[in-house]
Amino acid sequence: MFSKINSCAVIGLDCERVEIEVDIGHGMGGIIMVGLPDMAVQESKERVHSAIKNSGASFPTRTTVINLAPADIRKEGPSYDLPIAIGLLKSSGQIHGELSDSFFVGELALDGALRHTNGILPITIFAREKGFKEIYLPKINAQEANLVEGIKIIPVDNLKQLIDHLRGIDKIKPVDPQDFNELSKREEFEVDMAYVKGQEHVKRALEIAASGGHNVLMSGPPGTGKTLIAKTIPTILPRMNKMEALEVTKIYSIAGILPSDKPLVTIRPFRNPHHSASAVSLVGGGKFPHPGEISLAHRGVLFLDELPEFPRTTLENLRQPLEDGIVTISRAQGTLTFPSKFSLVASMNPCPCGYLSDPERECSCSPTQIIRYQKRISGPLLDRIDLHVEVPRIKFEKLSAKELSEPSKDIRHRVEAAREIQNERFKDKKIISNSEMSSEQVREYCQIDSQTIDLLKNAISQFQLSARAYYRVLKLARTIADLNNSAKINMPHIAEALQYRPRTDA
Repeated sequence: MFSKINSCAVIGLDCERVEIEVDIGHGMGGIIMVGLPDMAVQESKERVHSAIKNSGASFPTRTTVINLAPADIRKEGPSYDLPIAIGLLKSSGQIHGELSDSFFVGELALDGALRHTNGILPITIFAREKGFKEIYLPKINAQEANLVEGIKIIPVDNLKQLIDHLRGIDKIKPVDPQDFNELSKREEFEVDMAYVKGQEHVKRALEIAASGGHNVLMSGPPGTGKTLIAKTIPTILPRMNKMEALEVTKIYSIAGILPSDKPLVTIRPFRNPHHSASAVSLVGGGKFPHPGEISLAHRGVLFLDELPEFPRTTLENLRQPLEDGIVTISRAQGTLTFPSKFSLVASMNPCPCGYLSDPERECSCSPTQIIRYQKRISGPLLDRIDLHVEVPRIKFEKLSAKELSEPSKDIRHRVEAAREIQNERFKDKKIISNSEMSSEQVREYCQIDSQTIDLLKNAISQFQLSARAYYRVLKLARTIADLNNSAKINMPHIAEALQYRPRTDA
């Protein structure tokens, strides 16, 4: 008897429909599985055999062919266990009914229980887009799948429960819809800008960066608070809207790092990889490419502490994602694209010993050591950073002051007001922040008067700004104007933006 069960393959962040075709013949034999299955899929035969037996059903003993169609797509992972089991039960006549509008996904334990499965959110979105009415999946993934509207979510504890449901003996209740606003209220931060002593100009730079999604490089002696300040950035970033939250959750679901008790990522990501991280871990990749740190930081912050300690070849991989907001990974199996619209926040010492810019402690490095250290970061990468900020030693008077600084919630209020202006400006575009503007959009939204043009012209000559840096100054000035609730970019906005450029640009 022949049966066909609907499932899908996750390829990058997208899905491809996979039909599990099961045909039970007349002779005595084993199971033949075709359709480019990897080892995890091949091993599903043993898992499914034990799960069916331990669920009180009978495993077919006749020759059975299982085809994962289309055959030219590589199938990987254990999520095909459940659809294979249902296909075997339907082909052997142990369950009946029409399943053409149903979708199945999940890994089976030997006792028939369903385990947590990665990629449930994009799978559920795909099932809804393809017109399926219901999806059967592990109960532990149900809240994650329930973020998708327009499809019935059936949570399954174990195979026996699903068999009884399909036989009409004991129906499983679908999951009740979730309220996105309730989920998005879950925000907990361990740090706050109020506890950062001094460094008001650095906080101002980070406020601008958070308002427009810009990149920042902090430079200063050791112990001046660069890392602490960077860790407070998520507390001033604007809250994610539903579209952004689903984008980030989708990536985390694919990567397998979405907590089961938190089905929706509600806090903007803050990724802090060690400087020993490989290029593949940073950018993404592997035999079957998976998202890297830059994609896990999508719509959030990628913090690179001690930037010159990262291998230069690794840092050069950031150039395309910083410019385009995507990373393209090519392998023999095909080409995949992952989103990477993140704000780069980096910190560094000015020299190997760290005290080149410290007025109170003498630098012990030779000129050659300083040049070699600073050359670890290429000019083209520095050119893609909008704000270059000096973080000086904190005076004792400020360090010992009892009063707290301005809290993060007050700064976030101004940041969100600036983002609201940008949301209105780009409501018909495919971007959400000033940093994402194209050259054409910069010309449209960053117009300046003749006096301001003269100031910018002199700055280009004095600072040797590249064409890329010129556009980045205009984008930064646009963000500063938004923070001041100014419809036009005025000379003070350009002047402040120019203060954040380094002395020379490559």
